[in-house]
Amino acid sequence: MSQFPVPRVVVSKCLEFDEVRYNGAVIPDKAVQRMEPYVEFIPVCPEVEIGLGVPRDVIRIVDQENERLVQPKTGEDLTESMQGFARSFIQSLPDVDGFLLKNRSPTCGVQDVKVYHSDDHPQVVGKTTGFFAKEILREHGGLAIEEEGRLKNFTLRHHFLTKLFTLADFRNAKGEASTKALQQFQAKNKYLFMAYHPGVSKNMGRLVANHDHQPLEDVLHQYELELHRLLESPAKQTAHVNVCQHISGYFKKQLSKREKEEFQSLLAQFKNEQIPLSAVISVLRSWVARFEQTYLEKQTYFQPYPIDLLEISDSGKGRAYS
Repeated sequence: MSQFPVPRVVVSKCLEFDEVRYNGAVIPDKAVQRMEPYVEFIPVCPEVEIGLGVPRDVIRIVDQENERLVQPKTGEDLTESMQGFARSFIQSLPDVDGFLLKNRSPTCGVQDVKVYHSDDHPQVVGKTTGFFAKEILREHGGLAIEEEGRLKNFTLRHHFLTKLFTLADFRNAKGEASTKALQQFQAKNKYLFMAYHPGVSKNMGRLVANHDHQPLEDVLHQYELELHRLLESPAKQTAHVNVCQHISGYFKKQLSKREKEEFQSLLAQFKNEQIPLSAVISVLRSWVARFEQTYLEKQTYFQPYPIDLLEISDSGKGRAYS
């Protein structure tokens, strides 16, 4: 695929955009830098939006029967103010496809945010989600939501980008409000969806077929819920093997016995984490071009997001899928 939608992504403003950290800093972020030419970013700093200055005194989440957001130095309780801003901000958003948030932030952190015993006691008593992120997860939990630190892991980064561009593409298809657009979306994502969850993918296919003649609006709503369910977690290695086997079946009459054996050996190496998935896909793509398989040329499985967003570097985890 050469044409990609432009996802809309809400991003923490301190990531590349502005000096709004509590200490007046801006955080360089490679993922944001790479994504910027291909994504419409909507930057926001919840702490600045509720009137806290830059630089500002630290805020933290404390355990007082219910979790509260407080500023220990001033003693100010910011809970209601932050919840109110988060809800109004979310309501004012256009249709978005994802969120990229600052990790461990008491407002934006999706997980691993420290909970303190009290505003004047440094003891950490647990971990939670930031107050701004809680509202996002409540209202938009099915979208592509990730923390910047976790995108150093290839598997998580690949999943986030795949989900982000797939949801953006669905938003465009949904905007066309036609059965044909939905059918085309399902068809070109057949093998990508099979890699994520074959059972859910079949349910989505039945919705598109619409044998019960439901109104298109109802079909789109149910389909979107299934799409969010399908993309909830990264695709498993065994599912990738299954999909690659399916795709190789298109060429069983054209390939020599030696080529088939070599491909099976390649799949075994991938399964044993000796080579990356990209090595297997490169062979399949070469066959698609060689035998002019026009149906497979349109499959998003081969390239679910722009190639410029691929990175060789990695944290060291998840490298089997690179």
